[in-house]
Amino acid sequence: MKTSSKIIIAAICVVVVCAIVYRAVNTTPSKSMPADERVAKILDSGGCIDCHTAEPSLPFYANWPIAKSVITKDIVDGYKAFDIEPMLVALGSGEAVNEVDLAKVEKTVLDGTMPLAKYYLVHWGSSLTKKKAAVLLDWIRDHRARFYPNTLAAPEFANESVRPVPDAVEYDPAKAELGYRLYHDTRLSADGTISCATCHGLNTGGVDNLKYSEGIGGQLGGVNAPTVYNAVFNFAQFWDGRAATLADQAAGPPLNPVEMGCKSFDEIVARLSKDRAFVKEFTAAYPEGLSQATITDAIEQFERTLVTPNSPFDLYLKGDKTAMTADQIKGFELFKEYSCATCHAGVNMGGLSYELMGQRADYFKDRELQEKSGLTDGDNGRWAQTGIERDRFRFRTPGLRNVALTYPYYHDGSVKTLEEAVSMMARYQVGEELTEEQVASITDFLHALTGQYKGVTLVNDNMK
Repeated sequence: MKTSSKIIIAAICVVVVCAIVYRAVNTTPSKSMPADERVAKILDSGGCIDCHTAEPSLPFYANWPIAKSVITKDIVDGYKAFDIEPMLVALGSGEAVNEVDLAKVEKTVLDGTMPLAKYYLVHWGSSLTKKKAAVLLDWIRDHRARFYPNTLAAPEFANESVRPVPDAVEYDPAKAELGYRLYHDTRLSADGTISCATCHGLNTGGVDNLKYSEGIGGQLGGVNAPTVYNAVFNFAQFWDGRAATLADQAAGPPLNPVEMGCKSFDEIVARLSKDRAFVKEFTAAYPEGLSQATITDAIEQFERTLVTPNSPFDLYLKGDKTAMTADQIKGFELFKEYSCATCHAGVNMGGLSYELMGQRADYFKDRELQEKSGLTDGDNGRWAQTGIERDRFRFRTPGLRNVALTYPYYHDGSVKTLEEAVSMMARYQVGEELTEEQVASITDFLHALTGQYKGVTLVNDNMK
């Protein structure tokens, strides 16, 4: 046999062996497995745990001179973008996976961006085959239908990562009426000058449109005031997530020395107790009487009414194709294309996860260069509550509902216009430089997120 023929036969044998090995290591998990277990196995075999966890399992060559820097960077970047551990825990317990985690995995599968090509070269079993991708996408669709049913949307939009705002959520009308009055009552502040509505005006998009809100004695807060509208849909309250519920959030400002300045709720109760008519009405709804728990519950009941359904986007999702303009529809597609709909998922289009400010570029370094302003306590974000280094500069994502009314933007209130906010988000979070046309389309789409409160489209009196 000629040498050339031997080489050809040997090459064919190598290809066949490689194909057999590839097929063996990339076999799709059996359909007989429970769905969640099947998905967990795909994520495991795909190497997701190798980069997207706090304690990655490093390969034997991880400390080799050239490999070390590459592997370290991939692991650091991967963990910054996505911690897969909560998703795996949910899969193991049969509980709901966070909507943002679902959206991130879905986007990655659709784009085919993971696993990285360089990772796959030395980890054949990590390949995300078409069959595995189909299993993941089908599971995501079914998981959403089970835990986050999108019953208000038209069938074609039922599997979107974002959902229409419902017309209402459950609340107690009598308690909500008391909460409305307390929300506007300056007696919750030490000097009688500040109410909840001072910083979260219902006629100004649920915010005050200031970089930092002004508390008692003219003191300024350290972060921009988030909107109170649709806050009921957030998984935690405040930029750093220090309040689990709306009632917990309502308890914060009255005792904050910069905001409302009370020493305790006892002094608030004492002031309100002098109002006999109010006490009579209050005890009718709360027989246990005035206390921190009942006052903050009443405010929560009121804030549960602050949902803003029937924006043009909501109507579009419900099937009205004329509710948004062609450019707004284009903006929605760009919003999804550039991964905005991953972190800004759910009913409120945000408020469901803590994300790093500056995923793809150093936001704080650039801010310091441009504004000559260094880091503040407010910049620490979630780290202030956990002390975990990964949480530094990580914030609860803001909901985008009514975002056209809630300027200035970001946790530091440093961005004045929506156009600038869109452009900067693409640069710092996605690593993309959008064109002026793309920015205009996405901005136009965001204007379509302005909803209705009590049947009337929200307006901001500061913008008149």
